[in-house]
Amino acid sequence: MLVLLPPSEGKTAPASGPALDLAALSAPELGPMRAKVLDALIQVSARPEAVTTLGVGASIAGEVARNVDLCSAPAARADRVYSGVLFAAAGLSGLTPVARARAQESVRIFSGLWGVTSPGDRIPAYRLSMATDLPGIGPLAAAWRDELAAVLDPRADGDLVVDCRSATYLSAWRPPRGAAWVQVRVVRELAGIRAVVSHNAKHARGVLTRHLLARRRNAPVDADGLATAASELIGEQWAAVELGPAGHGARVLTLVVH
Repeated sequence: MLVLLPPSEGKTAPASGPALDLAALSAPELGPMRAKVLDALIQVSARPEAVTTLGVGASIAGEVARNVDLCSAPAARADRVYSGVLFAAAGLSGLTPVARARAQESVRIFSGLWGVTSPGDRIPAYRLSMATDLPGIGPLAAAWRDELAAVLDPRADGDLVVDCRSATYLSAWRPPRGAAWVQVRVVRELAGIRAVVSHNAKHARGVLTRHLLARRRNAPVDADGLATAASELIGEQWAAVELGPAGHGARVLTLVVH
């Protein structure tokens, strides 16, 4: 099983800890590209127009300015740095040792800066979206595509891929045809009308991720097994679970929340 998550926009900056060690991150094959993107981000973040270039609001100019010190800033486990609704619901940092080991093996968090990380990778807090056209690099999703394919295609081939990413990160890598690719969709149903609500979607994907990691049964190996595992939370977390076709060789698991 391979569970794909987007990063959180906001990050919890570590108060202390060792500085970033690029060579120690998982998927070391991505090291050269990580170094290039990191260097470009530091240069851009030092410029007066950094907020505009990175496509963020003026209210988080302080987070952008913090990018300048990424090489010396304290780093912590990715499952503690990433915050927000999805990661709060997933609770990756609070898993049992067995579930945490499963998360390290199975969970990959996509990133405009690192390409992809595992929960235990030690990273500093940063601000950079995969949707950014970064000077010196170009559109990040396109820049990472071949790099991520080289690392993730062999890992995903023949395995179940539980895709909880947003569209921005989906464009950076698609699982190979040999993978059982399932995109997780969340809708809220009121009076027979279904709608996508961002908060509900993030929370439900986090809940599903934690359930898959913490349940005592074997991890699902295909779309039907995933639907069965998700159905264990009907009544507690959602009203229904539906499995159907999607484009690009994928299937879609729809979680219907109240």
